[in-house]
Amino acid sequence: MLTHPTLETLHALGLHGIAKGFKAMEAEPAAAAMTHADWLALILEHEVTYRGQKRFEARAGRAKLRQAAVVEDVDYRAVRGLDRTLFLKLTSCQWIHDHRHVILTGPTGIGKSWLACALGHKACREDISVLCYRVPRLFAALDLARGDGRYAKLLASLARPKLLILDDFGPQVMTADHRRDLMEIVEDRYGRGSLLITSQLNVKHWHEVIGDPTMADAILDRIVHAAYRIDLDGETLRKPKDGEELA
Repeated sequence: MLTHPTLETLHALGLHGIAKGFKAMEAEPAAAAMTHADWLALILEHEVTYRGQKRFEARAGRAKLRQAAVVEDVDYRAVRGLDRTLFLKLTSCQWIHDHRHVILTGPTGIGKSWLACALGHKACREDISVLCYRVPRLFAALDLARGDGRYAKLLASLARPKLLILDDFGPQVMTADHRRDLMEIVEDRYGRGSLLITSQLNVKHWHEVIGDPTMADAILDRIVHAAYRIDLDGETLRKPKDGEELA
């Protein structure tokens, strides 16, 4: 069999994983003793793996996670009150399928954003769509979109992912526009998607951040009662040299 023409044909058909598997099998002496069915099954497995990796890379790119964090690297020895049992439960991503939320609170440098990104990364690996925004930048983007006619389109893009990560909620009191923005985001996802919110402030202070008691009740009613809570406390885990948060 002519190896190179076959590889070229496979690549032309977009079967890059099979091409890789075909090349590997051609170089494997033991492959000659395999049945056609086993040989085919192995090269098809290469294609499945290749396509799964490409889907993951595309999801991770669209997610815009701020930190390269993975759940396997979480340090449960750090003194910050992280409930290992609960966090491991969250890594299954069932809470996203159930349209529940996660609220991660704690002081600066305790690892909130890192943990959020780790859960976001795990969701990407589980074929779940994710989008991450720092809340101040999100509100700035919505302000711009309000002025140039892209507001509805931006809101639709926020409603689309199965998991929306809102990093660094508060502590500034919201404007009336931002209260309405948050209400729209929460309402669009109610019963259809999940939120992961990080904040320096405990949930009991979120009414003050939202600013309007009626709006605060409506927003928090849709989030808090369906949320897993992780309240961290302790010394900062930031590295003194580069300022990154540790797991």
